[in-house]
Amino acid sequence: MASYIFVLLVGLVAGCVSGIIGTGSSIMLLPVLVFTFGPKQAVPIMAIAAVMANVARVMAWWREVDWRACAAYSVTGVPAAALGARTLLVLPPRVIDVALGIFFLAMIPGRRWLARRNFRIRLWQLAIAGAVIGYLTGIVLSTGPLSVPAFTAYGLSQGAFLSTEAASSLALYVSKVVTFRELGALPLPTILQGAIVGSSLMVGAFVAKRAVLRMGPETFRHLLDALMLVSGLSLLWAALD
Repeated sequence: MASYIFVLLVGLVAGCVSGIIGTGSSIMLLPVLVFTFGPKQAVPIMAIAAVMANVARVMAWWREVDWRACAAYSVTGVPAAALGARTLLVLPPRVIDVALGIFFLAMIPGRRWLARRNFRIRLWQLAIAGAVIGYLTGIVLSTGPLSVPAFTAYGLSQGAFLSTEAASSLALYVSKVVTFRELGALPLPTILQGAIVGSSLMVGAFVAKRAVLRMGPETFRHLLDALMLVSGLSLLWAALD
């Protein structure tokens, strides 16, 4: 019981963080899940919890979802995530972790460079990004920071960004969860554990909405940069450990 209480408290904090910057809950929560449930169960549990967290963010910002962007991203991302989940069973993720870690760190100055030049992508380019990120989402635990530059380059920010990214990620994670279930990696006890953990993420997402409404655009961008820094260093540390 004490372990569950600790997991729920960390989940609440992670839900608040991801509710403010759009991602990061997996990075914060996975070490706790590995310690509590073991590495084999941690990834499927986190997949269930991530579905619930994204549902909460969509509900919190429902009126601001850009459904065209969501559809363009998801139509290629969903099948790519299913393919990536199957690849996960045979491919060691260490090399991918290193590549993603370097990419996240490079995107800190890169995103600002693109913003100064008012760089924008179109729907068809967002669909290509969905395919690439969807495949990687199936392989590794969290590619949330990858979707940040994609959706911000499309022109979304704050509530619109949080809701559209969440709706798109929801479709990808559902595809991943269904694939896990088909492959026998998601028994009923794991689903229940994921639902318990996910409930704390959902509460955190709704709590975070008030903070986002008070936040200026520049503060939001600084938080995104901080997320990419932490994500990049975390992936490199995990890969080299």
